[in-house]
Amino acid sequence: MAAVISPATSLRFNPCSTLRFITGLPRKLSHHILFPPISRRHSSYYFRRSFCSAVPAGEAAEKTKPDVSKDWKVTRGEKVGEFRKKLRISEIKGGRDEGLDRLGQTFVVKGWVRTLRVQSSVTFMEVNDGSCISNMQCVIDSTTEGYDQVESGLITTGASVWVEGVVVASQGSKQKVELKLQKVVMVGKSDPSYPVQKKKVSREFLRTKAHLRPRTNTFGAVARVRNVLAYATHKFFQENGFVWVSSPIITASDCEGAGEQFCVTTLIPSSGEPASSDVGSIPKTKEGFIDWSQDFFGKPAFLTVSGQLNAETYATALSDVYTFGPTFRAENSNTSRHLAEFWMIEPELAFADLDDDMSCATAYLQYVVRHVLENCKEDLDFFNTWIEKGIIDRLTNLVENDFVQLPYTDAIELLLRANKKFEYPVKWGSDLQSEHERYITEVAFGGCPVIIRDYPRDIKAFYMRQNDDGKTVAAMDMLVPKERCKSLEINIEFCQRIQAIVTDHPCIKDLTVFSNPEEETMIFTGQFHQPMTQLLGKGF
Repeated sequence: MAAVISPATSLRFNPCSTLRFITGLPRKLSHHILFPPISRRHSSYYFRRSFCSAVPAGEAAEKTKPDVSKDWKVTRGEKVGEFRKKLRISEIKGGRDEGLDRLGQTFVVKGWVRTLRVQSSVTFMEVNDGSCISNMQCVIDSTTEGYDQVESGLITTGASVWVEGVVVASQGSKQKVELKLQKVVMVGKSDPSYPVQKKKVSREFLRTKAHLRPRTNTFGAVARVRNVLAYATHKFFQENGFVWVSSPIITASDCEGAGEQFCVTTLIPSSGEPASSDVGSIPKTKEGFIDWSQDFFGKPAFLTVSGQLNAETYATALSDVYTFGPTFRAENSNTSRHLAEFWMIEPELAFADLDDDMSCATAYLQYVVRHVLENCKEDLDFFNTWIEKGIIDRLTNLVENDFVQLPYTDAIELLLRANKKFEYPVKWGSDLQSEHERYITEVAFGGCPVIIRDYPRDIKAFYMRQNDDGKTVAAMDMLVPKERCKSLEINIEFCQRIQAIVTDHPCIKDLTVFSNPEEETMIFTGQFHQPMTQLLGKGF
């Protein structure tokens, strides 16, 4: 019987409707809470659960029609069944025995074919479902239902399959168990030109096939590690009493022409419009400037570079909060340290000092790294073998050792005494360069993480709390071997440019009026600094 593939299913999660349902708030108020005033239109979050299932062609039309019962008024239809997660390869092969404890058990696996090895009497097919790097080796012979699809070459590398079989001990040395298949069903066919074959392909080539990259070991491992890091991030802050704040992605906050923000506008014609609709058609004011009142939001709008100000306003009410979401920087710097888009974590602590700052940053970093070491062992083994030797040892060292606290002044003295010639001169008052940081972490302290604290006032952002000596401020940078965590202070120049406009920000003015500018309430964004409200209250 012929079969058709049922379409993917999309599930829409509308946060505004959910908030109204839980709280009883009116529509406009719930939308205003979730989204800033600039968001004029209704917004929704989406998540997608795609699946394929074989449906007999004759029944396909019937499957699409709702089964309306005659007693619908009484029963109100059928209840939705309980969601059941699929059994994953990582569960079958996980554990100390790597699947040997499941010998003789029958399992169903759904995934994609990685390799096929056809021999005279048997075929070995490796299937991966994305739950781990390890493939499930499947043994197919003439007794397997659906064997003709393999023998005829219909099932090839890249095809999606549904298989059922019994776990048996493997005769090979690469795995301890394999599936002796009873049944194999091809769910989706793969074109012979499928580019992600068993042979190694370069990352440059994969960039041209971005939709297929997740099927490779490298990008699959990265996705799983990122997933664990994101989960551990929320878990750490939630366990420590923080409230997650959703900061807006589109914002009206400008940086006085800093040139570091991506502009969001509908004034520029789309690429599909005629050439006559060019940049010259952008509306302008009498003075010759762009008339932003004609734009979508009626004012200039940008992709966010930081959720700090938004989080600070919530910290003055909820105490400890954090943002965790995408950030965008229009810095045209082609280096490994600059990204146009990245995810940033910005905690804000009320009633805290620099010691609390350092303790929180240290605890968070060790927490998420430990979580990855415990839950991504196979992926880390892959990175350690194919990407960077020694990465597991370095991460283990970070978790098992205490962080060294080193005042900036002591760090300068240490570098001046070093029997090493640096490319950049070492002097008090200058920022530490990469070569200085590497020497401190890798040579002076033997690979231990180091926190540099109490920086000179002139090289840090304007809002840093000044120390009693009048020369330094309560700021800190966390140095980890091979990496530099500026402890969430990603771009000092951006913060300095805020100084020019922060006094005109209506939210800051309101917080100044409704807060006590003299109280010792400290907000944390990787440095111990005075809240903007305190600075304004003191005539800054």
